[in-house]
Amino acid sequence: MVINTFTNCHYIVRKENVGRSAIRNFLAQHAHFDYLLFIDSDMVVRNDKYILFYAMVCDCDVIYGGYTIRGDYSILKHNLRYIYELQYKNNSSASKRTKKPYNDFHTSNFFVRRSLFLKYPLDERFHKYGYEDVLWGKNLKNIGIPIIHLDNTLSFEKFEDNATFIAKTEEGLRTLYEFRDEIYGYSNILSVTRKVDILHLRRSLLFLFKYLFTPIKTRLVNNKPSVLLFNIYKLAYFLNL
Repeated sequence: MVINTFTNCHYIVRKENVGRSAIRNFLAQHAHFDYLLFIDSDMVVRNDKYILFYAMVCDCDVIYGGYTIRGDYSILKHNLRYIYELQYKNNSSASKRTKKPYNDFHTSNFFVRRSLFLKYPLDERFHKYGYEDVLWGKNLKNIGIPIIHLDNTLSFEKFEDNATFIAKTEEGLRTLYEFRDEIYGYSNILSVTRKVDILHLRRSLLFLFKYLFTPIKTRLVNNKPSVLLFNIYKLAYFLNL
């Protein structure tokens, strides 16, 4: 690989997908320097001073830079992932994220002191997609380590098709269900589910969703996305677990 010809670069190929937590922990263990920068593969660097910006504030233990959405709405308006991210994430400035610094943390773009990450690695019980970053953020809060939020964004501009995104969402919801007791308080789905149970609405909603579940999923897959229907679908799927 060409990248292996660059100074201080090493391209690693793993034969097995060991999960998002385990692979990040592995990379941290094999790194050689004092700080780690994690960037998801579907993110794009659009700022020439992106790394320099992190280097200027590297006295912090954990920094999350955020991300922005980039795409042509006229082309992507039928893409569920795009319109979902556009509605919920495009205005996530550092000032807004700082209000709930541990709830709005993601591993897609973060800078961390290597010694801290090795001491408090990601939980490798998370083998499937989703929520390993949520639990890590919660654990940092419990031990009193601050997460600093900055506007050093990456560009999110690669969006999977609707069927793939729904399948990934379902996998994430199954992960959430598995770790629901540990993640409670850091998930809107769990908060809504608790309200549903307090109001004794679960049986009624499950009866309703029995007839709406397939039509909603069909519409979402068939290029007629709706963020409202997607949120309803997620609740329905989770209540059925």
